Amino acid sequence: MTDLLRPRAMGVDVARLEGWAKVTGTAPYAYEHPVENPAHAHALQASIARGRITGIDTAAARELPGVLAVLTHDNAPALASTEDGELAILQSGEVHYRGQLIGAVIAENPEIARHAAALVRVDYEQADHDAEFSAERDDLYTPEQVNPAFATDTSQGDLETAFESAPVRVDETYTTPMEHNNPMEPHTTVAVRADGGLTLYDSTQGAHTVRQVMAKLFGLDRERVRVVSTHVGGGFGSKGLPHSHVVLAAMAAGLVEGRPVKLALTRRQMFSLTGHRTPTVQRLRLGADRDGRLTAIAHDVIEQSSKVKIFAEQSAEPSRHMYAAGNRRTTHRLALLDVPVPSWMRAPGECPGMFAGEVAMDELAVACGLDPIELRLRNEPETDPESGKPYSSRNLVACLREGARRFGWQDRDPAPGVRREDGWLVGTGVASSVYPANVFPGSAAAIRRTADGYQVSIGAADIGTGTWTALSQIAADALGVGLEEIDLRMGDTDLPHATVAGGSSGLSSWGSAVVDAAAVFREKFGTDPSEGDESEGTVPDNPDRERYEMKAFGAQFAEVRVREDTGEIRVPRMLGVFAAGRIVNPRTARSQFIGGMTMGISMALHERSVMDPRFGHVVNHDLAEYHVATNADVHRIDVHWLDEHDPHVNPVGTKGIGEIGIVGAAAAVANAAYHATGVRVRELPITPEKFLG
Repeated sequence: MTDLLRPRAMGVDVARLEGWAKVTGTAPYAYEHPVENPAHAHALQASIARGRITGIDTAAARELPGVLAVLTHDNAPALASTEDGELAILQSGEVHYRGQLIGAVIAENPEIARHAAALVRVDYEQADHDAEFSAERDDLYTPEQVNPAFATDTSQGDLETAFESAPVRVDETYTTPMEHNNPMEPHTTVAVRADGGLTLYDSTQGAHTVRQVMAKLFGLDRERVRVVSTHVGGGFGSKGLPHSHVVLAAMAAGLVEGRPVKLALTRRQMFSLTGHRTPTVQRLRLGADRDGRLTAIAHDVIEQSSKVKIFAEQSAEPSRHMYAAGNRRTTHRLALLDVPVPSWMRAPGECPGMFAGEVAMDELAVACGLDPIELRLRNEPETDPESGKPYSSRNLVACLREGARRFGWQDRDPAPGVRREDGWLVGTGVASSVYPANVFPGSAAAIRRTADGYQVSIGAADIGTGTWTALSQIAADALGVGLEEIDLRMGDTDLPHATVAGGSSGLSSWGSAVVDAAAVFREKFGTDPSEGDESEGTVPDNPDRERYEMKAFGAQFAEVRVREDTGEIRVPRMLGVFAAGRIVNPRTARSQFIGGMTMGISMALHERSVMDPRFGHVVNHDLAEYHVATNADVHRIDVHWLDEHDPHVNPVGTKGIGEIGIVGAAAAVANAAYHATGVRVRELPITPEKFLG
């Protein structure tokens, strides 16, 4: 088939292939998988922040009609591996944080299980705990590395001398709060123990990751563990790794051998069991000459982690790459506390780090008397400032210029607090976005010729991002056939291995495996294969990843209105312009960009988990008090992307778009709020009282 006649699936606006099943309620999510005669579990959680259990009275719970068993550390199985402190549950009576799992009630239905759980009485010997996050602590910890494997600290040149001698300086501290993922589908697991094996229907971003972890914990061969994750109702990172409730469900199934056990966490339970974004305190020091060219960048970050398991977010890492400066330093320090374990939340590191970095850049623009876009253009690096490598492609300048044109930036009065409309102060702001163009090795795909077309199999997860559709488009394009000929199978460890849907790596990694499998298939069987012909492919080695820095870039623009008399804040207009490689499906891509920017508005104006250090728990642990952006908060969001051809990143040419949409969004809102009012807010969320001092 000639290129002129070959069907083109890539780049086509295709509606979600699974959309009809989802809107009609026939797409099975984890908890909904049909299993025979299921039991239901409700988790028991510690009500102290630190100490040990001295007794558990389960008699009243066990006597309740319909209760099948009560699981505690007294009758829990010994795990084969206890290396992961978050997952090594019920191995003793020790309590490490409030909300820690200490057992479960298994009953005939979820209502009985929940009722019985309230009847369990637990006695504790409490110990002093420490849940106070502060940058002033004298026991801050230096982690060995930051997520996922970056250096904790970096240094180039003579930072202190360069900063002190700079004619223009910014030296400010920015704070972001603890935040919690709240996907619409809560974390759920259905566990089946039978014939010495374990089957899990799990709401996860990585079925093969869950399989690997659970096999190790329970001392099982991988082949004895099957994980099914057909449809996932959002994750935003919180489902990227298995959490302790998955282990609890598997343990509970062991107490009722032969019966599946369904476990669904409540919204409140998710605030202590499924990870969170660490709070940060970030000191930014920028030194520049009078023309605004940076000579010094220092980004020092303090975060929190848990004593049970250390997770260090890479918040200063973006400052190693964004702008040219010969003298730079980045550091990360942790306060280790008696709190739940932090984990991934959409664009971990880049999201909080770029808030601080891009607000600091706005402050530098004001100090230099420069337009914020012009300041960024003057500090565009020729090569990556950290590694010295050239970029495979870097179109930040083009994003800023195209965004300025589309947003009407040229009409902006540079003076803050001068535009008023009907009692509202109006301002506009800009911020840059960046996210790594990740491709993770290890994924494989299989292609088989069927009577109706081609069956393409890969054990990847569609977490609501449109992967089912986009990956089908990649397969159709790679095979040179129509989209209707592709039957994509996903979300099952019985299918070829796939890496986690995280780090905006999914489509690039899995698509590379599919393209490789298609190339092998065509080489073996040509364009007229027989039914049953099949081949496999993997993610090929890419030597260009050693030669180039690979990142996606973008520019965020926001208009903000602040009510003069009350400080009420609104974001009536946002624009994002992105350079993120090849766009496979414009419809689902637009949805991802808008979703990220909406989450950025939520970060800017609402989200904050309030930890009460006296008791070690989050007090606003439900959606009534943990505020997220709703329809009333989101007005006009425009998205545009540049046609970017990058032959170096991967065979598909994609860079990943799931996370870059949130990066820089909160900073753009904060910068616009300053332009509207003349009041600089350096602490998220931006709430009315911060304008009324």
